[in-house]
Amino acid sequence: MEQKETFYKTVWKIALPVTLQFLLQSSFSVVDQIMTGQLGSVSVAGIGLAGKFASIFSVLVSAIAAAAGIMLAQYIGQKDEQKADRSFLVNLGMAAILALFFTIVCTAAPRQVMEIYTKDTLTCDTAAGYLQIYAVSFLPMALTTLLSAFLRCAEAAALPLAAGIAAAAVNTLLNYVLIFGKCGFPAMGITGAAIATVTAQVAGCVLTLGMFLYHRRTQRRYWQADGSREKEVRMQADGSRVKEARSCTVPRTKRGARFSSAFHMEKEERLQYLGILLPILICEFFWSLGENVYAAIYGHIGTQACAAMTLTSPVQVLMIGAMNGFAQAAGIMVGKSLGRNDYERAYREAVKLMLCGLCGSVILSVILVLVRDSYVQIYRVEESVRHITKDILLAFAVISPVKVQNMILGGGILRSGGRTKYVMYIDFIGTWLFGVPLGLLSAFLFHLPIAWVYFILSLEECVRFAISVFLFRKKGWMRSL
Repeated sequence: MEQKETFYKTVWKIALPVTLQFLLQSSFSVVDQIMTGQLGSVSVAGIGLAGKFASIFSVLVSAIAAAAGIMLAQYIGQKDEQKADRSFLVNLGMAAILALFFTIVCTAAPRQVMEIYTKDTLTCDTAAGYLQIYAVSFLPMALTTLLSAFLRCAEAAALPLAAGIAAAAVNTLLNYVLIFGKCGFPAMGITGAAIATVTAQVAGCVLTLGMFLYHRRTQRRYWQADGSREKEVRMQADGSRVKEARSCTVPRTKRGARFSSAFHMEKEERLQYLGILLPILICEFFWSLGENVYAAIYGHIGTQACAAMTLTSPVQVLMIGAMNGFAQAAGIMVGKSLGRNDYERAYREAVKLMLCGLCGSVILSVILVLVRDSYVQIYRVEESVRHITKDILLAFAVISPVKVQNMILGGGILRSGGRTKYVMYIDFIGTWLFGVPLGLLSAFLFHLPIAWVYFILSLEECVRFAISVFLFRKKGWMRSL
C-alpha cells in the first residue's frame, strides 16, 4: 500500500507541474490564435501556417530534450553525477545550434518558406510577416526547454512551472495591448502577437535560467530525488573511516568546476549518445514533416478549411498537453527504475501510467464533445468555418485517446531504455506508409470534406499503437545504459 502511495505521489509531483508548464508554453500560440481570431480568417490561417513550420523546430528541440531526459533519468537513477552533467551540457549545446539555424532561415527567407504551404498571396504575406518576428523566440525557447528537462529529472518541476506562469502572464497582457492597440499603443494585429510571444519567451528563459542556477547552488545533489541523504566517507590508507555523515551538498566551487568540465566525452559515450539522439531526431523530424504535409493538404483544400483546422489547434494542444505530464512522468520514473536494474518495477509503473492516461483522455474527449458548440462561438469567422470546425473537433475527440496512449507509450516508456530506434520505426511507418498516403487520397482523389480527411489520416495513430503494444509486451526496450 505504501509503495502504491509513493507511486502516485511521484506521478503527481512530476506530471502536474510538467502538464501545467506545457499548457502555459502552449498558451503562447493559443492566446495568439484566440485573439487574432477576432481579426478574420486570413489572420487565423496565417498564424496557423506559420506555426506549422515553427513546430518543426519545436519538435526537434523537444527531441533533443527527450534524449537529455532519457540519459539524465538513468544517470540520476545510477547516481552518476559526471555523466548526468555531461549529457545535459552536450544536449544544451545541440539545442542552441539548432535554434540559431532555424532563426537564420526564418528571418532571411520567411516568404519562401510560407509559399510551400499556400498559394493564397494574402495568407502567405500574413504568415511570412508573423514567422519572421516569431523566429527570434527560438533560442530562448531552446534554452528553456533544456533547462526545464534537467529540473524535471531532478524532480524540481515546480521551478520552471513558476517561470512559465510569469511568461504566460506577460504573453497574455502584451497580446491584448499590442494586437488591439490598448494603453496608448497602436493596434498592430498579428505583428503585435508575434512581438508579445518573443518578449514572453525571453522573459520565461531568463526566469528559468535563474531558477536553474538557484537549484544548482542551494539544493541537494539532484539525484537525491527520493529524499534520502547520501553519506560521504573519506578513508585512510589503512581503510579506517575518518569522516562520515557529511551533508550531500557539494561545495559551490567544487560543483562549478565539475560542471564546467563536463563537455568531454569518451568514444563509447559518444556512440551511445548518438545512438539515443539520432533516432529521436530522425523520428521527430519526419513526424513533423508529415504534420506539415498534412497542413499543406489542408491549405490546398481551401482557406476556410485551413482556418477551421487552425481554430481546432488550441483545443488539440490543450487536450494533448493536459496528458503530456503522464508521458514525461513515464520517461522519468521508468527510466530511473531501469537505471537501478529494477525491470519488474519499471514494467509495472509503465502499465499504471498508461491506464491513467487512458482514463484522463476519455474524460476530456467526452467534455470536448459537449462543449464544442460553445467553443466555436468565440471566433468572429464565417458560419461555414464554425460548422467545419465542429466536425473536426468531433473527429479529434474520437481519436484523441489513441493519440494520448501513443504519446505515453512511444514518447515516454519505449524510449526510457534508450532504444529510441524502435519509436523511429513506428513513427515512420505510421506517418509515411499510412497517414500521408491516406490524407492525399482522401483529399485529392476522393475530394472528401476536411473533417473526414483529418479523421482518415489520423487512423495512422491506431497503426502506431498496435505496433507499440506489441513491442511493449516483448520487453525488448527494457535496458540500463
